[in-house]
Amino acid sequence: MNNTAQSAQRIGAMALRYWYLIRGSWPRLVDLIYWPTVQMVMWGFIQMYVAENSGFFATAFGILLGAVILWDVLFRSQISLSVCFFEEIWSRNLGHLMVSPLRPSEFIIAMIAMSLVRTIIGLFPATLLAIWFFGFSIYDMGAGLVLFFFNLAIFGWAVGLAVAGIILRFGMGAENLAWAITFGLAPFCGVYYPVEVLPAWMEAVATVLPPAYVFEGMRSILIDQSFRTDLIVTAFALNTVFIAGGIGFFLWMLRRARERGMLLQIGE
Repeated sequence: MNNTAQSAQRIGAMALRYWYLIRGSWPRLVDLIYWPTVQMVMWGFIQMYVAENSGFFATAFGILLGAVILWDVLFRSQISLSVCFFEEIWSRNLGHLMVSPLRPSEFIIAMIAMSLVRTIIGLFPATLLAIWFFGFSIYDMGAGLVLFFFNLAIFGWAVGLAVAGIILRFGMGAENLAWAITFGLAPFCGVYYPVEVLPAWMEAVATVLPPAYVFEGMRSILIDQSFRTDLIVTAFALNTVFIAGGIGFFLWMLRRARERGMLLQIGE
């Protein structure tokens, strides 16, 4: 068996491990679906009320729902990758993995693959309920939706890897960052409003965040029926930098943790 086949086998084994954890625990599966669905329903009814009382939203129905669903792509991608990493710490298995033939790059690919699966599982029911309850289909965005999805997912993976690196350095005392860091970035990303409404310094921060361009692109489609290629290209370019930085930071922290003998000491 060649090296490529062995590598694919190890990645597949890790992905299966995380899949079995989900399949064998209905609370984990319910948790994946519950929060995106609750958010979609809550914001859907809020938007229905606003649409009945605002001419702007009446002509651009779906802005809030589209923003909620796309925002959850980012959040779910990040938190799903972080949870995969946490599973190894909670089970005190990280040290064992790192002395196995599993390479760090294969570990990263497996976590990203499982994050993608978890994100799709969590969001797909919510998108169907949005059609059923509110007549809003995010799939009407066409090919733009796929580009939006992967841009947000890549950024989420970059943040998730950075969080994992911080955990390797500071231990599980920094676990709350997994839930807090993405929400801390939300005001800069223009999820529910154009970035132009932000103060100058916040707008400057937004210019280097890929999600800001994704949400601008979403509003361009829903309001102007115009697909902004320039926004997507910029988002992908920035994401290249972020994902490279996230991977590099994680590998650096992993190497330092190995050198210091910390892998077996990181616990709950």
